[in-house]
Amino acid sequence: MSKVVAITGAARGIGLATAGALKARGATVVIGDIDEGAAKDAADVLGVASFAVDVTSRESFAAFLAKVEESAGRLDVLINNAGIMPIGPVTGESDADARRCLDINVHGVMLGTKLALDRMLPRGRGHVINVASVAGVMPTPGLALYNASKAAVVAFTEATRLEVRDRGVHVSAVLPTFTNTDLVAGTRSPKGQRNCEPEEIAAAIVDLIARPRPQVVVPKRLGAQIRLGALFPDALKRAVARRYGLDTLFLDYDPEARKGYDARIRSRP
Repeated sequence: MSKVVAITGAARGIGLATAGALKARGATVVIGDIDEGAAKDAADVLGVASFAVDVTSRESFAAFLAKVEESAGRLDVLINNAGIMPIGPVTGESDADARRCLDINVHGVMLGTKLALDRMLPRGRGHVINVASVAGVMPTPGLALYNASKAAVVAFTEATRLEVRDRGVHVSAVLPTFTNTDLVAGTRSPKGQRNCEPEEIAAAIVDLIARPRPQVVVPKRLGAQIRLGALFPDALKRAVARRYGLDTLFLDYDPEARKGYDARIRSRP
């Protein structure tokens, strides 16, 4: 795969796994993260370049993409992966958490997409991949802020795709299910189901770059279940949620196990 790929939020989790998978396929990968030290450590292990990027800052994001092209060549793919997931009762979420969640998860994706398109559209080629979540199409108690942010990413990505689809540039959304990263620290898996591993999401992204499509749900089988579930009456949706424990999954969690993650996502650069 002879492509130059930039990935945000790539010091850990899905971003890091995706960087490794793409590097193994021959892509030239550059990783970015607000945690410059962690990004450098990850980059050293992978043998790729890394730069600091605050996805909420136009100046920082623009500088990141400029450094990507200066160091690696013309940008072929931008993967907007940076995101945070505050959880808990909606009345317990602070206004600061709400603003930060939307700033990173929504405005960061919008900003990265616009800046990438500024480079890609004049060339008539390129691919922007926005990492959303099944949470963007499956509202869940205790996840209201994250649900709202990822629903916005899903809608923004599709509208942008429709706008530029005849200009040689692909825009896609990836919707992972629960994945074993820091985001789900202190929570449990839905009853009878297992979480995905970051490498599974990475494999789906690699395939998406090779075969561009509007949207990919991971795991694939879940996509059909989501579409079918959307047709259920409310009483049946509630029964299914209780059956799998989705009604309490993000309300009944271990705050101690999330302390480290919560402190990190609320810190400022």
